[in-house]
Amino acid sequence: MWLRNAKIWDGLSDSLSEHTSLKIAGEKIEGLGGTPGDGESIDCTGLTIIPGLIDAHVHMCLDPDIKDPLKQDLLEDQQQISRMLELAQKMLSAGITTARDLGGGRWLELELRDQINRGEHVATRLICAGQPVTSVSGHCHFWGGEAENLSAADTVINRQIEHGVDLIKIMATGGSITPGSAPKDSQFSAEEMDHMVSKASRGGYRVAAHCHGSDGIFNAAHAGVTTIEHCSWVGEAGWARDYRPEVVDVIVKNGVWVSPTINAGWKRYVGTKSFEAMIAENYKKMRASGVKLIASTDAGIPGVYHHDLPRAIPVFAHFAGLTPVEALRSATSDCADAIGLGDLVGRIAPGLEADLVAYSGNPLENLDVLAKPEFVISRGRKVDC
Repeated sequence: MWLRNAKIWDGLSDSLSEHTSLKIAGEKIEGLGGTPGDGESIDCTGLTIIPGLIDAHVHMCLDPDIKDPLKQDLLEDQQQISRMLELAQKMLSAGITTARDLGGGRWLELELRDQINRGEHVATRLICAGQPVTSVSGHCHFWGGEAENLSAADTVINRQIEHGVDLIKIMATGGSITPGSAPKDSQFSAEEMDHMVSKASRGGYRVAAHCHGSDGIFNAAHAGVTTIEHCSWVGEAGWARDYRPEVVDVIVKNGVWVSPTINAGWKRYVGTKSFEAMIAENYKKMRASGVKLIASTDAGIPGVYHHDLPRAIPVFAHFAGLTPVEALRSATSDCADAIGLGDLVGRIAPGLEADLVAYSGNPLENLDVLAKPEFVISRGRKVDC
């Protein structure tokens, strides 16, 4: 398959490529440039082609229309898998070709992942963490990952590995959607985090850590997790009010990526001067210190829909002070590197998966273009939007 007469952004460069065509062979990108030959050819006049978008934080088992977490995930297994497949197909049609699932209770998202990988469905590629390790009665304890001590934590991690997870998730702090859990409170000590991260790393697994409270952010960064999810800087004074430069230094020193889960709903905070300015200042200082950010939404929590990453990216760019190209990298090449898929997706280059999105207009100039893809190519297969 050839895409011709296109504007192409490779996922890395500051500007569009000099090439106007690319060739797809099977599931892979075969080359950039050249004159289209025999076979299928798609005229992309007026379209910009970019790598498929990646959401670094979703929960396929959650329904964003259900507010009570204890009423989630009640469908029978096959019904739940069917529902998750519908979500994954809707995500793909929105231009999200890869997503990282960071928690569920029954490993059904792993079963869907495998079905998609076997080619049984055309849907968003998933990489999955399974049951997060959490404290007793801690955040999302209802998913089955409670650990009262290090031996129990090892058992939880081993159970995820036995089920074939792609990474390990640890709830370093409490969270908002779990009754009795406080986002500012650490659920594990620095020593406990060190132990769990070391165990996962020895097995070749990356670690994502849910972190709202500043103490928990330090514990996760010190342990060398791969990604800090949320990074909300919550302390005694409230949300985002406990920014700690010395903790940021640890994040940068240990090469930890930050996945802020800024979703489209954050647009409601634009214009609320004190909160907006405080959040923006935190990100300004983090980026000036060298913190690396990736796009994520926490899709599945109340009001955050799985297909909304394209609408979230401009909001993320606003709060984090990103240029359009920086925001696009955070959802393509940078995100792929952070989640361990940099040699597979996130860029338009020979040998990588043909995961592409076509837009009318140029998202390097206007991120709002992302909300309306013309078509998507997933593993070399065209999907009309």
